[in-house]
Amino acid sequence: MKARALHFVAPRRVAVREEPLEPPGAGQVLVRTEVSAVSPGTEMLVYRGQVPAGMAVDAILPALAGGFRFPLKYGYAAVGRVAELGEGVGPEWRERLVLSFHPHESHFLAPPSELIPVPEGLSPEEAALLPNMETAVNFLMDGQPVVGERVVVFGQGVVGLLTTALLARFPLSSLVAVDPFPLRRRKSQELGAHAALAPDALDGLAASADLTYEVSGSPAALEAALAVTGFQGRIVIGSWYGDKRVSLDLGGAFHRSRIQLVSSQVSSLDARWTGRWSKARRLEVAWRLLAELRPADLITHRFPLAEAAAAYELLDRRPEEALQIVFTYV
Repeated sequence: MKARALHFVAPRRVAVREEPLEPPGAGQVLVRTEVSAVSPGTEMLVYRGQVPAGMAVDAILPALAGGFRFPLKYGYAAVGRVAELGEGVGPEWRERLVLSFHPHESHFLAPPSELIPVPEGLSPEEAALLPNMETAVNFLMDGQPVVGERVVVFGQGVVGLLTTALLARFPLSSLVAVDPFPLRRRKSQELGAHAALAPDALDGLAASADLTYEVSGSPAALEAALAVTGFQGRIVIGSWYGDKRVSLDLGGAFHRSRIQLVSSQVSSLDARWTGRWSKARRLEVAWRLLAELRPADLITHRFPLAEAAAAYELLDRRPEEALQIVFTYV
């Protein structure tokens, strides 16, 4: 059979190509993809050619082995059904709805160990948001919000919005979302932010935050995060800037501020948690929160895989119009 796969072929150029696919071998299954979610932050760095040269695609996920070199298959939120079983795979896997950290592809082979069964009651679109929810959970674990704190979140893309939604469950003194786009600011308030501000309206927040999240993907936002964070505050940096350079003024108030800059990335757990937590436990929490929040309304656009070029062009040129884009496979 043949599979349709999305390839990033050059900066701002993608192509959908047919590729031969063998039947599943021993210990493998064939997954028929139903939907896959686009990561607007990471995938736009790939799309624009802004990934640092020589960097590995992912050091942990087998489906993303290799380096960032064009042409490249990428993506990590594919949801589909197991269509065929290879020798030695139990019959309970047949037709099971699963998520895989796999590139955008209509069909793919994988061992069951690389598949995550989707809990009953969640739709394929909801399940495709699991990587984003797991990232948001990791941000909260790394930031450790405290009762009564003042919290600011820079960036209200899907991950930022989910982070805001989780923070809204805490008894905080204030929760402020910051984003340049009105659509995202409205959505953040719907999810529980006490206020949602444009980046040019932060005067009243100077050095007031106990905990700040920078998840916008914009290097300029980190400078703004420093400005709104108070003495001994914490800034969790969840953005990946790729090869974009960050210029910070560390010669002024920062020198005496004792502000902590915390790097947060979902591929690992902070050492403080490893005595009681594992990635599997964090994943279970993310699934439960998906079922409680039902964030499928964050999906603003659905594109057939064949129209992937239009999807990335939308994110690149008119990001104010889109939150989450998913590819469909019919």
